[in-house]
Amino acid sequence: MATQQYKAWSVVGMSTLSFTVCFMIWMMFAVIGIPIKALLGLNETQFGVLIAMPVLTGSLIRLPLGMWTDRFGGRIVFFVLMLSTVIPIFMISRCTAYWQFLVTGLFVGVAGGAFTVGIAYCARWFPKNKQGLAMGVFGAGNTGAAVTKLVAPIIVLSYGWAMVPQVYAVLMSVTAILFWLFTFSDPAHKADKTVTMREQLSVLKDPKVWKYSQYYSIVFGGYVALALWMTKYYITEYGFDLKTAAFMAAAFSIPGGLLRAVGGYFSDKFGAHTITWWVLWVSLVCLFFLSYPQTDISIITINGPKTFHIGLNATNFTIIMFTMGIAFAIGKASVFKYISDDYPHNIGVVSGVVGLAGGMGGFLMPIIFGALVDLTGVRSSAFMLMFGIVWVSLIWMYWTEVRPVKIGRHHERQATKQALSI
Repeated sequence: MATQQYKAWSVVGMSTLSFTVCFMIWMMFAVIGIPIKALLGLNETQFGVLIAMPVLTGSLIRLPLGMWTDRFGGRIVFFVLMLSTVIPIFMISRCTAYWQFLVTGLFVGVAGGAFTVGIAYCARWFPKNKQGLAMGVFGAGNTGAAVTKLVAPIIVLSYGWAMVPQVYAVLMSVTAILFWLFTFSDPAHKADKTVTMREQLSVLKDPKVWKYSQYYSIVFGGYVALALWMTKYYITEYGFDLKTAAFMAAAFSIPGGLLRAVGGYFSDKFGAHTITWWVLWVSLVCLFFLSYPQTDISIITINGPKTFHIGLNATNFTIIMFTMGIAFAIGKASVFKYISDDYPHNIGVVSGVVGLAGGMGGFLMPIIFGALVDLTGVRSSAFMLMFGIVWVSLIWMYWTEVRPVKIGRHHERQATKQALSI
């Protein structure tokens, strides 16, 4: 008979593999959206809507999925979720009109809800002091975004974009079967059947849940948005072809998934607050440099006008994106460490709410990115938007977490001085 430890790590391993495949499919339009854009003659805003459409469904469904996971268990919910996407994935290859891509994209987006199911499913197999690591390992499935950027361009260039959803439909089917064969259920992980939906949704009244949602809209929503946007950014900003652009964009996506386990370990060791605070600061600095557009400055000197160029070349841009990808990976784990610490008996619902907020960030930002480019003509306006969002989050964190701690310490020192003087 399998030991509890074997079951726990088997669940984490298969859930991580399954989530990787789900994320590959969720990010599929980041690559196939580019030839579809050319085929249909879409503008930047329409392209933003196209690539973001799967993210919408994957975001909105996270809350009900979290509730179902608490109620019925993660294994059956995860399995049914994967099977439900197989036909819509394949149908993308048969689409010819813009609206058809949008509709099928909505159904395929259900795959993005796998995160909420898996994070609650995996966490419950481990004690509190190891939940950060377990959730971090599972979250490494975000590397599916990088896998798509490496694999999908090869398929597109060899067989055409329509082959990608066909291959992915088969891959999802096989993965669902393997998941069911190598995972386990534990009745103790299910919520009390007497708990009502109203009681589950009571967490929506907790301001901490909305604060964690704001953090996650950056580290996950921003990650998803940029993972979708970067391939085209490299093509339009630096003139790369599809294969090279996707490969360069993977430099941001790879650490965003692989290092999530590291973020979980650090969060277990140093605490969610400390890690998240530094993640936001590193992100702010990176976004400051990424926001600056390519600029030519002319200065009138005694020898005549001289022109200087200011702007990131492709190498420096990629290095900064790689750094921010590391920060986002660690931040995704630290935010969920907050949740496992504060809501150990309601992880599914709270992770559903927070995941919904993060997913909505990933849905809205690519659309706004496209609208900003159409409106301003400045491609780096996407990073300007994200810089502002991170700045707001840092202010919120300071007033709700950092400042209260400082005031508390000050009061403790004052009390100690008074006690000593007596």
